[in-house]
Amino acid sequence: MDITRDFSGINAGYVAELFERYHLDPNSVDPATRAYFDRQRPSLDLESAETKLEIRKIVGVANLAESIRKFGHLDAQLDPLGSPPPGDPSLRPEFHDITDDDLRRLPANLVVGLCSDCSGNALEAIEALRRVYSSATGHDYAHLRDPEEREWLRNAAESGLFRPPADPIDEIALLERLTQEGVFENFLHRTFPGKTRFSIEGLGILIPVLDEVIGRAAEDEFRNVLVGMAHRAQLNVLTHVLKKPYAEILAEFKDPLKHGRFRGDVGWTGDVKYHAGARRAVKEGETVNMVVPIAPNPSHLEAVSPVVEGMARAAGSRVDHPGAPDFDSTKTLPILIHGDASFPGQGVVAETLNLYLLPGYRTGGTVHIIANNQLGFTTSPEDGRSTIYASDLARGFRIPIVHVNADHPEACIEAARLSLAYRVRFQKDFVIDLVGYRRYGHNEGDEPSFTQPAMYRKIASHPTVRQLWAKTLRDRGTIQDGYAEELVRSYSESIQQVMSSLEPERSLVEPLPAPAPAGAARQAKTAVPMERLRDLNQALLQLPQGFAINRKLERARDRRRKALDQIDEKTIDWAAAEELAFGTILEDGIAVRLTGQDAERGTFSQRHAVFHDYNTEQSIAPLQRVPHAMASFEVHNSPLSENACLAFEYGYNVQAPDRLVIWEAQYGDFVNGAQTVVDEFIVSARAKWGLTPSLVLLLPHGLEGQGPDHATARPERFLQLAAAVNLRIANCTTAAQYFHLLRRQAMLLKTDPLPLVIFTPKSLLRHPSVFSAPRELSEGAWRSVIDDDEVRRHPLEVRRLILSSGKIYVDLVTSPLRAQNAGVAVCRLEQLYPFPEDDVKFLMKSYPNLEEVAWVQEEPRNMGAWEFLRLQLARLIDGRWPLHYIGRPRSSSPAEGSSAWHALNQELVVKQAYDLAQVRSEESVLLRKA
Repeated sequence: MDITRDFSGINAGYVAELFERYHLDPNSVDPATRAYFDRQRPSLDLESAETKLEIRKIVGVANLAESIRKFGHLDAQLDPLGSPPPGDPSLRPEFHDITDDDLRRLPANLVVGLCSDCSGNALEAIEALRRVYSSATGHDYAHLRDPEEREWLRNAAESGLFRPPADPIDEIALLERLTQEGVFENFLHRTFPGKTRFSIEGLGILIPVLDEVIGRAAEDEFRNVLVGMAHRAQLNVLTHVLKKPYAEILAEFKDPLKHGRFRGDVGWTGDVKYHAGARRAVKEGETVNMVVPIAPNPSHLEAVSPVVEGMARAAGSRVDHPGAPDFDSTKTLPILIHGDASFPGQGVVAETLNLYLLPGYRTGGTVHIIANNQLGFTTSPEDGRSTIYASDLARGFRIPIVHVNADHPEACIEAARLSLAYRVRFQKDFVIDLVGYRRYGHNEGDEPSFTQPAMYRKIASHPTVRQLWAKTLRDRGTIQDGYAEELVRSYSESIQQVMSSLEPERSLVEPLPAPAPAGAARQAKTAVPMERLRDLNQALLQLPQGFAINRKLERARDRRRKALDQIDEKTIDWAAAEELAFGTILEDGIAVRLTGQDAERGTFSQRHAVFHDYNTEQSIAPLQRVPHAMASFEVHNSPLSENACLAFEYGYNVQAPDRLVIWEAQYGDFVNGAQTVVDEFIVSARAKWGLTPSLVLLLPHGLEGQGPDHATARPERFLQLAAAVNLRIANCTTAAQYFHLLRRQAMLLKTDPLPLVIFTPKSLLRHPSVFSAPRELSEGAWRSVIDDDEVRRHPLEVRRLILSSGKIYVDLVTSPLRAQNAGVAVCRLEQLYPFPEDDVKFLMKSYPNLEEVAWVQEEPRNMGAWEFLRLQLARLIDGRWPLHYIGRPRSSSPAEGSSAWHALNQELVVKQAYDLAQVRSEESVLLRKA
């Protein structure tokens, strides 16, 4: 047998290696191989130096090919401005002890794969590999663990599946598109000098890339493509991808003081033009019916990314049936456009990427496009990240990456096609690192040459991608001289005509929110008939046959079985009220989504929305088994993240406003980690963008001697953000109040939607004082203010009115001092905002012999509700009585670090509340009408 004659390429080396092993020890090879060599031995002298050298050369070729596939992106010319790539020694033949002459001599099939099929020798095959992996495109997916994904991506790249001629490009249409976006930017630059627009110039190919992804998504029958991006290039995307009329954009640049533009009754302020969102319905014939919205975004880079993911989850979820929702990832596609500095720099990006395979957050894959300017404001990459590429963060999440030079349109279109095809096949994320530059400064009034003089000398003389593509088409003979210039003239005249006929006040379209019907919240009927509650309660307690529940849960379930037997006995605790509220909401046909850290069980082991079989760990959610439910229920434990998770729920909520969406913090102060979401989206979306979020936040709150952390949900911050009826804030003290509050929120989703912030109890979850009687659920309603039922029988004796909210109320009424002070009324302000002025006014009026009013809180004076309420209360008092503050003094920390110190201070607060003489002798706040 002659090895070189009977076997070729790497196979010959392999057979030689097997025979060497057989020669030394016949038992070292498998029986079939041993039997073959027993019959026929190779003629090659395995001991010769020539043979061993030949085998090393063969191995060297294979290793070089593998290095190019893995690391060829390090040799790709990705920078349009011409900076050299970083390179890697393993991409050179000499690193593998071979030369170009060796490669010419060796056969092409040593380079296993499609690139060897049309090559005459190994050198030609290697050069073909370099054209794939080290040209204007760098394929970066060696970090993927799934061999099927790696093989698919390799074949797609090496076969040219998504580039001409296999997948042709309409070259003329591409030139027209690049001309459109370029003329638009140039027109704005000339016509509105100094106006901020965050232009696309330097990354103009982004528009055709989006066209390609969206167009192919339509062909694949996606129904929603949801786009999120920061302000860079947003005006161009709004105009040319979402088809926002030129007249609207130009009217926004004119910025007219339109009559009635500022609506104080609904808190309308509007926002800058490059933060706006839009929607586009794509219809072609009868086969395509797709909606493409772009989410409004603040200037906080990347904050919109998890919002879009939440929108995509909502758009793909069907909830019009009992049980868990059905999510169809083939109908909805998120596209996120990132900045090269913000992708590695903003922590919310990592939080968002972490969501993409989680059961409660999966969207079936996102196409990420990094609009890579190679510069962050004035910060260069070496100062802005610790990685080679802006996209390297995605490696840790096993997401494939394609780096591509933004001045090479065909390579960029291929990357766009590859990204969607991968997403469709594998239902996972994909990253396009679109490497370009920024023609002007961070904004058009900025001077970038102050900090990057060399870079901007290059940019000043660098042709645009339109000019480069026009030259390519002229060189190919596709267009004649003058054709590209005629396109520029034609598009320029078109936009100039719009400008000449513009009537800014008529063309300006702003999404003013409609005011809610007067009294909608007060008129909501939230009581549920007792028989319906009893039937629901029994249904929630049913378990499948043979399901083994943890014994420790049985006692609470036994109490629940009897909880509605005695209609006036206080047997309904907080968790029961919540579950009954959710169940009745589902029966009303409104879907419920509840998420948060440990939300399934509840931080304090109070909820148990999911039971786990003690033997099999099979899980069931009782609220997904409600017999008369007409909508879906889902509950998910979230990852240990607040920023992205809360933003995700906000996005889900605004995309599906007819569903009750709830996010629960593990502890109230955890919302601090999502302050951007609260400020920029939840409380201001109505004023800025005309959106009407109705997200519910459950924030455990209360000082309980466990230290400063987890003591407070920072009510003062939410109250500071409250204006023009932009949200509801409640601190309820009974299970029935919580029941009616949740039901009211669900009933108002369509008529009067507002975000709802609920400060929920911790230790009080099981305190008898918060228990309610079943009659309060079946015949009661939400009460913004609750009077003192004990002193109500003798109102003429009351001299002192104490107003409080939340846990401090329980401390006040359970104090021994309560029985000694019959002239003190202890009342509860259950709704902090909107401030229930009429109810408080009626309360004060009902005590005709009142002499003084006190606000009592456990939080320090500069926290809690006092700073918000003092002016509200003073206005109602109008100088008739003193208004006192009773609580802890101002502090930089919300609570004491010692439980003993906490108990002493809490006792002093209660004592002062019942002994106002002490308050007068110290610090009293007396506010009178000026």
